[in-house]
Amino acid sequence: MKLNISHVTQYEYEAPVTDSVNEIRLTPSTNERQSCYQQAIWIEPNASLFSYEDYFGNRVHSFSVNPMHRKLTIRTQMTVVTTNAPSPEEQAALLNGRLAREAWAWLETEEAANRFAEFLLETEYTGVTPEVESFAFSISDKEETDISVMGWLSALSSSIRVQFIYDPEATTVKTKASDMIERKRGVCQDFAHLMIACCRAHSIPARYVSGYHFVGDLQGGIADFEQASHAWVEAYVPSLGWCSFDPTNEAPVGERYVKLGHGRDYKDIVPVKGVYRGNGEQKLKVTVDVRKVED
Repeated sequence: MKLNISHVTQYEYEAPVTDSVNEIRLTPSTNERQSCYQQAIWIEPNASLFSYEDYFGNRVHSFSVNPMHRKLTIRTQMTVVTTNAPSPEEQAALLNGRLAREAWAWLETEEAANRFAEFLLETEYTGVTPEVESFAFSISDKEETDISVMGWLSALSSSIRVQFIYDPEATTVKTKASDMIERKRGVCQDFAHLMIACCRAHSIPARYVSGYHFVGDLQGGIADFEQASHAWVEAYVPSLGWCSFDPTNEAPVGERYVKLGHGRDYKDIVPVKGVYRGNGEQKLKVTVDVRKVED
């Protein structure tokens, strides 16, 4: 599927500001499932961009706006071609009959702990509290059912989707996994953090993914349907590698998803962040438009 994506971030300041220093992580990664064919970035006021890869391999652009300004606009436009993820049947073939207990046992080894240390440790957003641990162990008893790692992850994603209500008003950008357990509602960021915390409680490496989910053609022709960035999870399955799960939506992570990057939690992959010198409040407006391009 070929997708054209427009992402506009606009800050308006109550009083003039200066020395604005910013980082943006808005460049789609190129991997076995997607390719970024084109991207353009515009900064207003005009600023030079410096590009580099961060620790996790995400493409970062940084820039500074030193003159006084009352508005900062960041526009990105990109074209990405995506393909579907492997089907459950294809994944089963790749596992080649490997016993579930062997995969679980490998995740407990020192090799796994050393290889995936950063995706196993708790973070500010993904603390394994008693409440989180209780939820994680309520999914399925891997010892009694001999469930596979992939099966357990699918069950976890489904349980979060069923047991928690999607509510944009219930949480903030600072909400932690344990807070969501208490409130029983949240948004995609919260659902992803909860799934990651549960994975880490079971020694499964898991990482937070930031990107886009194309649903425009599923809205019955509603022209003003509001789109936004999306978040989901990648968890490591022995013999399969990193597999994607979306605890917010029932559909599998496939050609409708565009990955920007990944990290331990939201803080590692904030799309736009920065600091500036000045007083007064700021207003933030973000507009996302994802469209399918017909060949």
